[in-house]
Amino acid sequence: MSLKFYRIKLQILSFLYSIKLFLSKVKLRIGIALGLVKSIIIMPYIGFGNEKEVYLLGRVIRNRDVGSATKDDSSFKNFKKMYKRFMTWKIPNVRIRASFEGKYWTTLTDEEGYFEFQIKDHSFPKTDYSWKVFELELIDQVLTIQGEVKSETNVFVPTKLVEYGIISDVDDTIVPTGATRFWEMVKTTFLGNAYSRIPFSGVAAFYQALAKGTDGKENNPLFYVSSSPWNLYDFLLELLVVHQIPKGPLMLRDLGLSREQFIAGSHFDHKLNQVEKIFRLIPDISFILIGDSGQYDPEIYLEVIKDFPGRVKRIYIRHVAEKRKEEVLQIQATMLQLGVQMLLVSDTVEAAEDALAQGWIREVDVQYIIEEKRESLSNHH
Repeated sequence: MSLKFYRIKLQILSFLYSIKLFLSKVKLRIGIALGLVKSIIIMPYIGFGNEKEVYLLGRVIRNRDVGSATKDDSSFKNFKKMYKRFMTWKIPNVRIRASFEGKYWTTLTDEEGYFEFQIKDHSFPKTDYSWKVFELELIDQVLTIQGEVKSETNVFVPTKLVEYGIISDVDDTIVPTGATRFWEMVKTTFLGNAYSRIPFSGVAAFYQALAKGTDGKENNPLFYVSSSPWNLYDFLLELLVVHQIPKGPLMLRDLGLSREQFIAGSHFDHKLNQVEKIFRLIPDISFILIGDSGQYDPEIYLEVIKDFPGRVKRIYIRHVAEKRKEEVLQIQATMLQLGVQMLLVSDTVEAAEDALAQGWIREVDVQYIIEEKRESLSNHH
């Protein structure tokens, strides 16, 4: 792309983005004036960090009361909830205050209603308990009758007992979504819910085993990195809870028009940036990386190995894309030269047996994984 064409593209994007922001502001003002915006919520996302710095973020939006899913929800009800998640009314340029142990920090929401805190002026000493609870509060008045707008968010700071961390992809790694087949993915996302989206057999027990490590105390942190939009945050968190997969920070992305791109951020760049952010903010431990062969996880993890030598213990890749096998095997060979083994696995049990052989999980937990797989298979027959 020539420099001249690139500049023209940026000018067009900047113009379109300014129109988008203008329409958003007009919509919000009219919505408030007509009483369509009755209440506002702070949607907090799970944060993480170390004893010197923590990172937390969230979004301020109109409360559309999506509510929790049930097993009996119809496809139409699921679609309505998903529509509400995507048709957000964001609240830009308002102040959010975070507080923890008597200290306060303030930041502004951006044009899309997102806010983030990178707190470096406080110490978060390692204790035997890894989760810190931060209070969040909206300072500015947006509505005439607003009341207090508060929320809490959990922030993970590793304990002294952490053995290693785990970073996992979501789509086609934890749960089948057909991420490589667009229409199948759309149907699965918009018509299903946390109960109807069934993870691959053995995943919950395997992730529990990794969280427990060798001492059985669930101190090892799990991070979930996905190219899904932030609009799906509560849905994906609910999916983890419903299927008893250990909770952890979910690193998603903002989709849609931005100043620089028609669709904000590429899949590759987003995932690489988020994984490397985790490596930088949790500097003292090594990681097991889990993904699938369908959407460039091997390529992304290879970059991580190069950028953070000695920090990756093992990579488990669920083999879902036969057409990519040759490419993936070449990456596997390159990783081996760099001292990291990437295993292509057909199911969760294979990965668990390797983790057991390496002395990273307990044998009793592998038995749970095998039982979970057996139970899952019998339920499908």
